Amino acid sequence: MANTMKAIVVHAPMEFALEEVPVPEVPKGGMLLKVVAVGLCGSDLRTLRSGHPRVKFPWIIGHEISGTVVETGPGYEGPWKKGDLLAVGPVVYCGHCDFCVSGRPELCENHREIAQDWPGGFAEYVAIPEEAVRRGSIWPIPDGLDPAHAAISEPISSCVNAQQRGQVGLGDTVVIIGAGPIGCIHTSLARARGADRIIVADILDERLEMVKAFGPDEIINATRVDLVQEVRRLTDGKGAEVVITATPAPIAVVQAVEMARKGGRVLVFGGLPKDNSKPGVDMNIVHYNALHLIGTTTFAPQHQLFALKLLASGRVPGDKLVTHRLPLSQFAEGVQLAMEGKAIKVVFRP
Repeated sequence: MANTMKAIVVHAPMEFALEEVPVPEVPKGGMLLKVVAVGLCGSDLRTLRSGHPRVKFPWIIGHEISGTVVETGPGYEGPWKKGDLLAVGPVVYCGHCDFCVSGRPELCENHREIAQDWPGGFAEYVAIPEEAVRRGSIWPIPDGLDPAHAAISEPISSCVNAQQRGQVGLGDTVVIIGAGPIGCIHTSLARARGADRIIVADILDERLEMVKAFGPDEIINATRVDLVQEVRRLTDGKGAEVVITATPAPIAVVQAVEMARKGGRVLVFGGLPKDNSKPGVDMNIVHYNALHLIGTTTFAPQHQLFALKLLASGRVPGDKLVTHRLPLSQFAEGVQLAMEGKAIKVVFRP
């Protein structure tokens, strides 16, 4: 194996290049993977645009990874062997905080992440530390599942967590505000969980056109109608059992509360801008309509396992989610496609 590899090195916001860098050393107790596919995530785009508090440039990002084990380090005690094809979730849980001990590792107080605390996967090789082997989210890719689809199991895992917490299920009318990649995933997942009616709203016709492939029952351009009134009209004035905010727009949280059915569940999935994170939600509506406001973030290992099974079964269609496959040399092109909303998921082949 060569001593150097190609990787996307980010030097500053929107300053990155494909460079020749040393192949990572195999960590003690860890693994070295040859990256087969790595997805471009919305959080990657945010880091590229404006940096990240846990990322110190120059750095290699990229955390939606599938790869093949090429070597294990001294003292390695993991279950995987050379040649195994794995889907690697980026989150590494501490295993000893209150939340890890009580079975809620997705709330781990001391979590670390590949692509933040360790270099990421926009490279030909990625090192998987011993901590990730012991307390990370790593699963073998099911037979027949495209590694490019397995790579994007990480964002699907977070959606699985959210819909489990919100008990999305049979007979529900589900409104999803935001028709980007996360909105598309939530649409497929709500259908797989038995939702009776799925309504997707966005402000961009291009995104609404893309989400059609995932089978929503209704799509709404929120710039052309009053979104709350339209949802009320479509539900005979009662509102939706479940509303999911899949957008960073603060107004979506306000609208979600106003369009939810009495006793309904509002899944606050999209993080809001730090300088505009306190939208004017009418808490009297929450109180008198007995609404459940549910915030969710990230995922636990079992959620990623479910995501891989959903992809392997086709109930979450990876072939529709991955709209662009590009070599790492076309990283800038992929970033532009994603930033312009012309792609659902871009996956790179190092």
